[in-house]
Amino acid sequence: MTNAFNPDLSSSIAGKVVLVTGVSPGTLGAAFAEHIAKAHPKLIILAGRNIFKGQATADAIAKSSAGVQTRTLHLNLESLSATRAAAAEVNGWEDVPNVDVLVNNAGIMACDYAKTKDGFERQFATNHLGPFLFTNLIMGKILNSQGPRVVVVSSSGHRFSWIQFADVGFADGKLYNRWTAYGQSKTANVLLAVALAERLGERGLTAVSLHLDTLDKTMGNPEGWSGSVKLKDLAQGVATHVYGAFEPNLRENNGRYLLDNRIANPYVDTIRPWALDKVEADKLWKLSEKLVGEEFVY
Repeated sequence: MTNAFNPDLSSSIAGKVVLVTGVSPGTLGAAFAEHIAKAHPKLIILAGRNIFKGQATADAIAKSSAGVQTRTLHLNLESLSATRAAAAEVNGWEDVPNVDVLVNNAGIMACDYAKTKDGFERQFATNHLGPFLFTNLIMGKILNSQGPRVVVVSSSGHRFSWIQFADVGFADGKLYNRWTAYGQSKTANVLLAVALAERLGERGLTAVSLHLDTLDKTMGNPEGWSGSVKLKDLAQGVATHVYGAFEPNLRENNGRYLLDNRIANPYVDTIRPWALDKVEADKLWKLSEKLVGEEFVY
């Protein structure tokens, strides 16, 4: 495909301030940023834990889309203090009064067991607690937008596990399974969008999550063996990012889960019910507040 977005969405992209996390060259985050640059957004904020890789993506945008402004942001979602520092930096930019679209794209996948310096299981911390904290800390700037939107990148891997509320840390690793932990974090991504839509929909916020493919058969899930799960290339994955970030009609489908440039059907697309449950979303929100040590009441 020559373009990663429907040309009809170009007007929705033009003039916007977009912040995307996880932007190392060769990743979906970088590809998303490079593609939307062609539609002339006002500013693309490139956030990641390696500022040099973020700058490499900024340089690529400068070459392919001359005149599009970019700004890099050091954001290490594995650390709560680093996440707070990044949010404080964004909030301190007086020349950027609003963020129209936040795309929480960064994440890690099925790594060996480890704890962060804050004492949390690493996948849950990086894939959920960091984005939860960062999103809420810059919510003032997001709500300053005329059409605020938050996109949370999840995965078919949410099928691997619900939220283990009794012990999200897997008994300090004693009960750890890398795919179950990954699944828990991906379920948390979907539930974050549900919770944001519930809390802030009346204030104009649109929040959605979107699907990226993983190898379900690794966990013995029948969808993987049946061939119904197909891995996307960068261009295909970016297309759903762009749809989630800019499709105007999604305002009428707040909190929904997306795949293949459309709203997913829970009955056809085998979305697990635990990822869409509003009660679970509220329960996770309150647990997340407790773990990060800060309440966000809207």
